[in-house]
Amino acid sequence: MCRLLTLVQKVNLSFHNKFVLNIHIKYISINMTENAKPLIFNVIAECPNSKARTSKMILPHGEVDTPVFMPVGTQGTLKGMLPEQLESLGIQILLANTYHLGTKPGPDILKKAGGLHKFMNWNRNLLTDSGGFQMVSLLKLAEITEEGVKFQSLNKEKGEVMLTPEHSIEIQNAIGADIIMQLDDVVQTTVPDKKRISLSVERTTRWLDRCLKAHKNPKTQNIFPIVQGTLYEDLRRISANDLIQRTVNGYAIGGLSGGESKDDFWKIVHICTDLLPKDKPRYLMGVGFAIDLVVCSALGVDMFDCVFPTRTARFGCALTMTGQLNLKKAQYEKDLQPIDKDCTCNTCKNYTRAYLHGIVTELPVACHLLTEHNLAFQLRLMKNIRDSICEQRFPEFVREFVITLFPDKNYPSWVRDALKAVNIELL
Repeated sequence: MCRLLTLVQKVNLSFHNKFVLNIHIKYISINMTENAKPLIFNVIAECPNSKARTSKMILPHGEVDTPVFMPVGTQGTLKGMLPEQLESLGIQILLANTYHLGTKPGPDILKKAGGLHKFMNWNRNLLTDSGGFQMVSLLKLAEITEEGVKFQSLNKEKGEVMLTPEHSIEIQNAIGADIIMQLDDVVQTTVPDKKRISLSVERTTRWLDRCLKAHKNPKTQNIFPIVQGTLYEDLRRISANDLIQRTVNGYAIGGLSGGESKDDFWKIVHICTDLLPKDKPRYLMGVGFAIDLVVCSALGVDMFDCVFPTRTARFGCALTMTGQLNLKKAQYEKDLQPIDKDCTCNTCKNYTRAYLHGIVTELPVACHLLTEHNLAFQLRLMKNIRDSICEQRFPEFVREFVITLFPDKNYPSWVRDALKAVNIELL
């Protein structure tokens, strides 16, 4: 839309031509509705220096502006917040966890409820992971074979649970998320066994084909394949090349944020965004620190998710442009400032650091107040990224953001190197 508005301004269209243009836009919108696809992805503007772009992604439950950060509601709920409060904040898409929802309440209840949207009273978009991440997080409880992953269930009454590609998709079909992930074979990035990682790449492709075959709702739900290969560039290339041969509407970059160095992390992101198609969304899984969001947007990522903003709120930490505030510290006991004077969230408008200091990690209301602020912070950051791309000032935004976070200019080397790789030199 920003490109369209710029065009209108540049050519100084007459009233008649503007009227015709508006009719044409309405016709396109109607035509898109009549020929609905489960995902439409339109790039609106691109940064001429870096790989950053801003796009409009249209899903069955509404529009999503990218780059986007997706909060994580593991069990169909974001701790401390009601769905209607999340909607009022402007959140367009949430993430939920297939493994946990498949265990409790289970696919039968979700089917009877009409899907997770109705079950949790959420009217906007959902994305579900596949359960694959639990291969890492619950490794001691899991056995991985070609058939799938056998877990010792967290629900003691159910004993063992076998999660196959088919069962993962069955659960996600019952959940009804707008974007669903293939079951992938996840290996932690700190594992050096290239033979095992090569097997995971090949198995992930085989499991993708099984997921696509098992998928019952291709007209309303989008399967995203997941590029694997940990820190091996050659394996990432093989994985991406295999996955782009399949007919899908978007892709994910998996297997990162698992303890690897940031120097390795950014290089793999950079490689993967080069390999994946430009006309489809790219989702970097498990990333949510502010500096990571800015740098990886520059590297061409469109979608992010992480538990960090909500989890750190429960630990009494608030996010700001200058870093985290640990409100448990004694220095905030008499501080009558808001968390962030430039933030317009309800918490910053009505409550002080001193008030929050007295209740964080002790009273449930503190979880709500800090979660609301941290989500508002993430949303504002992503909007600033999108606006700067749209207004062709993304490199300037990045420089201002980084120097605000590191005023002594002692930038982490990975940040400097990653941005330099996409033609953004720091001040």
